Amino acid sequence: MNHTARGFASLAVHAGQEFDPTTGAVIPPVHFSTTYAQDGIGGLRQGYEYGRSGNPTRTALQTQLAAIEGGVHGFSFASGLAAEDTLLRAVLQPGDEVLLGSDVYGGTHRLIARVLGPWGVRLRVVDMSDADAVRAAVAERAPRVVWVETPSNPLLRIADIAGLAAIGRDAGALVVVDNTFATPALQQPLALGADVVVHSTTKYLGGHSDVVGGALVLNDDALAEKIGFLQYAVGAVSGPLDAWLTTRGIKTLAVRMRQHSENAASIAAFLDGHERVARVYYPGLASHPGHELAVRQMSGFGGIVSVALETGEAARRFAESLQLFQLAESLGGVESLVNYPDAMTHASVRGTEAAVPVEVVRLSVGIEDAGDLLADVEQALRA
Repeated sequence: MNHTARGFASLAVHAGQEFDPTTGAVIPPVHFSTTYAQDGIGGLRQGYEYGRSGNPTRTALQTQLAAIEGGVHGFSFASGLAAEDTLLRAVLQPGDEVLLGSDVYGGTHRLIARVLGPWGVRLRVVDMSDADAVRAAVAERAPRVVWVETPSNPLLRIADIAGLAAIGRDAGALVVVDNTFATPALQQPLALGADVVVHSTTKYLGGHSDVVGGALVLNDDALAEKIGFLQYAVGAVSGPLDAWLTTRGIKTLAVRMRQHSENAASIAAFLDGHERVARVYYPGLASHPGHELAVRQMSGFGGIVSVALETGEAARRFAESLQLFQLAESLGGVESLVNYPDAMTHASVRGTEAAVPVEVVRLSVGIEDAGDLLADVEQALRA
């Protein structure tokens, strides 16, 4: 890495991105080879043997991921859920328990409850934005993992990372923070005491809705060795083109997150107090219960705005009436998307403690002209 790269934006552009030593190409090439010639049996060149165990393009991305999160070890996976599954396999045994937030990505709840549950992993749910409730839950029975999303998905609750890290550390639990919504451009969980950071790189890190991926970043050498073994042994790795696309997206993360945050703040301010709106969920609003905490642990408030309409039917009509905001799963791309969580991203948690109110719509605010986005929201509310 260029030794002068220190600030976040510089690290995002330069970490793991040394120019090609043969040609001088500023952009490192994509390495598609599945296997590597050996200098005699076991004589590996720079440790590369086979595409599942290592690939130079994936190595570059993993270096970049670790740098932007302020961590030592970075791992890239085929999806966010593959990253989560690998981490949980590395740290859990049958009988262990995960303490999970009551407002989380539906896929995380499904993975723990329906995939790992039959193997003996237990799940408890608590409001992670209520430190006293978390402390009481941990005192009642110490979990192996405390899993935190902040801001949470989709109600944008803010959890005190430093406070929860202390609670988890005292109980001997591993504290994991899903940093997908904030990204390291706005929040650095490892610096606040978290043990592991997880990402769906499909979202803001990739940033262009054209690549699926996941990531883990951590400092602990022993845990990193376990994760590295499972990454190789199970094989849910990111392919070389996926890794390269994610790297390309990360290079513009700093500027994109500024624009996402600016546009989202405009949308939230417009919706706040609107006669057709029951509630706006956005940590940048002074009325948000986690606003002061968000100011302390984040440098910006992100691009997600959730809104509760008067009824579930009104919420569905609003979501289907937007035009510039496209009705689709996922979030974090340069284009604006609208999602109806109850029937889309969080349908798998209907009827559970993590169910999303039917009145809620989630907006992933893109980087288009704010005036166009506001006009679209206004016409949809009229409809």
